[in-house]
Amino acid sequence: MKAVVVHGAMDLRVEKIEAGSPQANEVLINISYGGICGSDLHYWQHGRNGSFQVTEPLVLGHEVVGTVAALGDEVTGFAVGQGVAIHPATPCPQPGAAPQGLHLISGGTYLGSASTTPHTQGGLAQQLVVQAGQLRQLPEGLELRRAALAEPLAIALHGVGRLGGQVAGARCFVSGAGPIGLLAAAVLKIRGAAYVAIADLQPRALQTAKQLGVDETLNVADGDKPETMGYDIGIEAAGVLPSLQTVIDAVRRAGSVLQLGILPRDPGSIALSEIGLRELTVYGSQRFETELDEALELLVAHPQLEQVISHVFDLDRAQQAFEMAADSAQSSKVLIHLG
Repeated sequence: MKAVVVHGAMDLRVEKIEAGSPQANEVLINISYGGICGSDLHYWQHGRNGSFQVTEPLVLGHEVVGTVAALGDEVTGFAVGQGVAIHPATPCPQPGAAPQGLHLISGGTYLGSASTTPHTQGGLAQQLVVQAGQLRQLPEGLELRRAALAEPLAIALHGVGRLGGQVAGARCFVSGAGPIGLLAAAVLKIRGAAYVAIADLQPRALQTAKQLGVDETLNVADGDKPETMGYDIGIEAAGVLPSLQTVIDAVRRAGSVLQLGILPRDPGSIALSEIGLRELTVYGSQRFETELDEALELLVAHPQLEQVISHVFDLDRAQQAFEMAADSAQSSKVLIHLG
């Protein structure tokens, strides 16, 4: 079968790899669509994602959906041909289980990651074998293309969920209108926020935000700025320190800041004094746990979320897909169609 494999910095190949077969409690999936995430771009552009270095060929991708191709022994609850989304974390909780912090366990694995040796191979392949517990049946009416947003939407849900009951009726500001920022803004509206503003450098991203129902878009390139201390909640979704400073400055006294973007590990300068002076509460967020189930339901109930998908490329055009995904002026969420 074919797969999207990174061998090192700027060395991305569509090549044939050996197909797997399901063992006990495993399922073979025909992958239909896979989204390109920022971590995939880092592996392609730099040969590493943070401190995780590519030291062997790595199949990328963890935002994948498809149909059941074959069931291993002892697997129940699924049928061949059924549409499914895949939870990329192992271990991962069963559908509907209470959160247990499993996404934070040291030693856990994640599809398409160089954090382990051997690397944990990803899902941008025509077929993938996973544990049955990683599968989520697609709700009726949810097509595979839109379902490919379930993983990034779950990340947004997990982050906004960290804020608890603060969202309903709140004035909110999101810095960064990439796919995660857009989905976080949409989740804020769905959860009852009274007002949501979002800022970005790219007009196209801000136009998508309008289609998702945000109340105000701010074009940073044109000099637009959020209100100083004007928001109950601020979400950093761009993953750069100046963006975090903007969020801190925008939040009112005793407000809340959610760090949803992945900030660089490199040392940097930011004025943190206001956190203490204004008694701000800062929340971190890492991946997600059980939120994939809610994400699938929301994708049925709110079809406008599909506006976050900007491009779909066939598997053989993976190089062009990655180039487009890296161009935030032209793209939002880029998918690869694998079959």
